[in-house]
This record gives sequence, C-alpha cells and structure tokens, in this order.
Amino acid sequence: MRAAFITAKQTVEVRDVPTPEPREDEVRIRVDYVGVCGSDLHYYFEGANGAFVVQEPLVPGHELSGRIDFDPKGEWAPGTGVTVHPARFGDSQPGIEDDPHLWPNGSYLGSASTWPHTQGALAEQLVVDRSMIRVLPESLTVRTAVLAEPLAVAMHGVAKAGDAIKGARVLVTGSGPIGLLAIAAALDAGAASVTATDVLEGPLQRALGMGAEAAINVATDEVPEGAFDVVLECSGVAPSISTAFHAARKAATVVQIGMVPNEPRPVNLAPFISKELRVYGTFRFKDEIDAAISLLAKRPEIELVITHEFDAGNTAELFAVARDSEASGKVIATVWPE
Repeated sequence: MRAAFITAKQTVEVRDVPTPEPREDEVRIRVDYVGVCGSDLHYYFEGANGAFVVQEPLVPGHELSGRIDFDPKGEWAPGTGVTVHPARFGDSQPGIEDDPHLWPNGSYLGSASTWPHTQGALAEQLVVDRSMIRVLPESLTVRTAVLAEPLAVAMHGVAKAGDAIKGARVLVTGSGPIGLLAIAAALDAGAASVTATDVLEGPLQRALGMGAEAAINVATDEVPEGAFDVVLECSGVAPSISTAFHAARKAATVVQIGMVPNEPRPVNLAPFISKELRVYGTFRFKDEIDAAISLLAKRPEIELVITHEFDAGNTAELFAVARDSEASGKVIATVWPE
C-alpha cells in the first residue's frame, strides 16, 4: 500500500509499505478522505507540533473517513462506510475518571507525542482498534464524514458552555475550520444568534454561509464591549483571547477551543476579573464524535466547510492551500481513489 510520510520540514515521501494485518480486536479500513488539521501543518512546515518533534518518518492525519476493508470478526462487511475516533485513551486518574481524553499515556492518530510515533491516516489502509470504529448512517456520505472529528472538537467546546448556550448571543472568534464548525454546533445547541470574527474576508464570508448573523473584521472594526453571553475562542491568538474577554458581558462564559503555544503570551486579564467571567479550556473531545456524526447526517450542508480537495500524492499543494486561510476552509485529501 501507499503511505505519505513527513520525513523533514516541508518534505513528504510517498512510500510503498506492507499492508497492515489486523488482530482480532482490530479492523482494517480503506481510507478515502483525510482532513488537514493545524497540527498536520505544524508537523509539515516546522517538523514539530509544539514540543512534539518528528523524530522518525510520520504519517499525518487524524481526521478521516473510509470503508471497512477487513474485519477479522466479520461484524462489518467490506465497503461499510466509517469514520474513526482517533484516540486510544490512556490510564485513568483520580478526579478525571469520566474524562478519558485527559488521561495520561494515551495516543492520537498522526501524532509525534508518543514514541514510537502514532502513525496517522494518510495511507491507503489503516488498522485501528475495533472500539475506535464509528459506522456511518446511510444518510451520511463518506466524504462528509471526514468532518466528524473536527466537528466533535467544536461540539466539545460548545458543551463546555452547558445550558448557557441556549438562547445566547454567541461570539465565535476566528473563522477557520474549527470556528466555522463551532458556528454550526452553537446554532444546533440552541444559540439565538452567532457573530463571527476574523482578520480576513474569506473566512468571514464562509462564516456567514455557515449561519453566522454577522461577521466582524477585527483588523478594521471593533467588537462591541460586553455584548455576548457566550464567547467561543477558536483562533488561539493572544489578541483574540483579549477580545473574547472584552466582548463578553458580565458573568458570561468564555470557552477556549483554539490551541495556543505552550509559552507565555500577553493577554489582558482585567475584564476576566472585573466581569467574573467563567472561562473553560478544552482539549480534543471525549465521545462527541457520535453526536457529530448525527449532526452531519441531519445537516449535510455543513460539508460546505470543505473548500478544496487534492490527491493525497499532491502533498505540497495540499498543505500550502490548507495554510492559506484567506483562500481555504477545510482542505481534504482524496486518498488515491481506486
């Protein structure tokens, strides 16, 4: 089978490697689509994602969909449409027994956080634990299902807001792919309205297409102070976090969905204190991928988040376009169609 390995900064090698054989508690998937995530871009352009450095050839990709290729137990027929929960959870710890996504010693597809690295999905075939398989409903196409993982990230963030999201005036800061999916998730959870921000017009137009009531270019316009009940911060940029605190009303809820570098960054905490804001961090997700699949089946128009599609062998253009947030929303790879 073919697989694409990141071997150095801005270097990908497509190699022929042995087709993996699943054990009894595993399933082999024929991968059809892989979405490009921010972590994939870091691995490709920088050779590292934060502290996680590529130390051996790494197959990227944790957003995927495809079809059952071989199930040793025969539970699922070949050709059955699936997506995958990309986490293998680690060891339970006191106080977080119900939060397996926070347990230490786990792994995630396409990640250099483990040694050996956990190889990802940018390959023709992929073997995963049986528990990671999610069978698609008939109404959901395999192509649309590639959005299940990033939508689950957005839905986990929305869930952190709890009942505060219902009937709320919501601000989504950062209209990249996760921000766009957060708009869809917030509206589905009962938000009264969603306003989106970005510094580029392309993402803002896509936010309006996803259902945002208004879009603010923060490069030229101010976000109104204290106007929002819930803020979903999806950019991970320090000035945007300060904007989130500025835009939240008193006693509002702010959820940090966007990942930030593991280093000190200047953020204005005065509104956080004076407004007694409730601020939550989020990390990946627990089991929201099941709700994400249901939402994609109910609202297939969410697929409009996908703006570009490239052959998996065209990695230079795949990653370059995914990095261009003015031009692109979610960029996906078609994995060497048969």
